[in-house]
Amino acid sequence: MDDEQIEVARKLFAGPIAFLKSAPGLQHLPDATAPEVAFAGRSNVGKSSLLNALANRNGLARTSNTPGRTQELNFFDVGAPLRLRLVDMPGYGFAKAPPAVVRQWRFLVNDYLRGRQALKRALVLVDARHGLKDVDREIMAMLDKAAVSYRLVLTKADKVKATELATVTEQTAAEARKHAAAHPEIIATSSEGGLGIPELRAAVLDAIG
Repeated sequence: MDDEQIEVARKLFAGPIAFLKSAPGLQHLPDATAPEVAFAGRSNVGKSSLLNALANRNGLARTSNTPGRTQELNFFDVGAPLRLRLVDMPGYGFAKAPPAVVRQWRFLVNDYLRGRQALKRALVLVDARHGLKDVDREIMAMLDKAAVSYRLVLTKADKVKATELATVTEQTAAEARKHAAAHPEIIATSSEGGLGIPELRAAVLDAIG
């Protein structure tokens, strides 16, 4: 990723970004008028915080310490004229919600990933303190099956030592190389410190071509 790509992405994300709508079901999805990049990850992995850092806005996506707060697909318009949409997906894993509600979220995410032609790439967020878990591998397998291109992004990289970060990055990259739909390069990020945010913006822009 070169400096020119990073600068183009910085300018895009410095411009207009607005919440569009929440979709509790497929019938509520917005018209597919722009390419979409979706953010997936375990509950409390830091999706909302990372989206806010990406957009350089504190309150764009709502953050919560309660796992499972995001229960719908949340769409954000980027650029004027519209260039792309960011999609904040419901967290998976240990969401504090009734089993029936968790199943409903899972069906929604599965159906969106499998059937959304506007979806250009998914970013699968992985907590750098823990590395890949089985629930992450489940969504990776789901994305492989759906032939949806995806990239693994480490979050909370500032919470681990540099040597530990290097190890988890290499382990994550090694696993990514085993998956046909996974991008081989890993981006380590920190929504608090800004690590990797310029590169992530450029990766989002690159995903839509």
